[in-house]
Amino acid sequence: MTDEPPLRRRAAESRTADVPPPAVAEPADAGTEQPSGGPVPLTAPRDGTPQPVATPAELDEVVARFAAGTGPVALDAERASGYRYSQRAYLVQLRREGAGTTLIDPLPLPDLTALDEAIGDAEWVLHAASQDLACLAELGLRPRRLFDTELAARLAGFERVGLAALTEQLLGYTLEKHHSAADWSSRPLPESWLTYAALDVEMLVDLRDALDAELQAQGKSAWAAEEFAALITWATRPPRVRAEPWRRTSGIHRVRGARAQARVRALWYARDQIAVRRDAAPGRVLPDSAIIAAAELDPKDEKTLLTLPGFGGRSVRRLARSWLTALDEARQLADDALPVTPTVEGPPPPHRWAERDPVAAGRLARCREVVVRVAGEHRLPPENLITPDSVRRLAWQPPDEITVDTVTEVLRGYGARQWQLSLLLPALAEALLPVPRA
Repeated sequence: MTDEPPLRRRAAESRTADVPPPAVAEPADAGTEQPSGGPVPLTAPRDGTPQPVATPAELDEVVARFAAGTGPVALDAERASGYRYSQRAYLVQLRREGAGTTLIDPLPLPDLTALDEAIGDAEWVLHAASQDLACLAELGLRPRRLFDTELAARLAGFERVGLAALTEQLLGYTLEKHHSAADWSSRPLPESWLTYAALDVEMLVDLRDALDAELQAQGKSAWAAEEFAALITWATRPPRVRAEPWRRTSGIHRVRGARAQARVRALWYARDQIAVRRDAAPGRVLPDSAIIAAAELDPKDEKTLLTLPGFGGRSVRRLARSWLTALDEARQLADDALPVTPTVEGPPPPHRWAERDPVAAGRLARCREVVVRVAGEHRLPPENLITPDSVRRLAWQPPDEITVDTVTEVLRGYGARQWQLSLLLPALAEALLPVPRA
């Protein structure tokens, strides 16, 4: 951050004068004053808590309001990741000057393309946009311009980049985040949840203005513009499909032998089929720890299976036959049908470099030193200056001829933006050169 005073005053001054302030909590004791200049709790949206829009007629009215609104559009989406298999949105929140705040229930209204057209090329303002862009795209909502307040805060050098922390630090209001892990697929949604959801977009445009001012003061606005454009491009790409998703089972590193790994695979896919059918988060059907325990012991009867950790719940016990069938299928596999060690793309884990290729290990160390130094000079997290994976790949397999141009070409291929290249080169190219012997 700069050495200027906090941006709270700047943001407050930029807020439209005739817009009433959001509702704030009354002091617990009327005779006790809040500390001067202290953060103010937000308890309700300034226009009240709206009820979710759930009919085509209501949506038509929202479309008209947002088409007539002005300025950026604050957006957020609530999913039910810990409860449902799907990553779809179960509530969409929007706010725009002149249109107010709207909550939309996408269960009865799964097509929001008319709203997308009404917003047009207005700038979207989201916090941690990468978490919500995919589920919003499923509804027909796709940004043309974007401002990500979390990413902006990272570029500006803030240590705490959560929405609540930034709103408190820059705007002087506190947000409670106790419903962030709620089951948003449940219906009806409690009033307190709706208030929480509406407040997530209440101050988002104000926060955007404060962070934009900070980026301009630090000379980082162009960097942010490149990052936001890259986010929009990323959102248009199809999701990556993993070839063997079962290998990401937590604790699989403890499972030794191809036959035991086959048991992990069989149980993982059995669980996945049930989770899809129920639209339930896989971990709620059977925890990863239970899969690992069964893969290690290979129980052959229900009594033994149910003694293992993770198999004690009633719903898991009811599926005992499914788990035993999966284990039996793995047991009967021919040797040539067992999992084989996958071909690893890219460099090995860094802790193995010194043994496998000491020269490459030296290159990696020098490259990391450059990244950390440059990031520190510009008050950036190193991972936002350049992705760690890009640095590892470059150090493991540098171009045959090491020049600024060849290193630039390689890093562009990994997705590096121009502002990142401008800061890192030529120092990063020099770090790849062999160290002269003493």
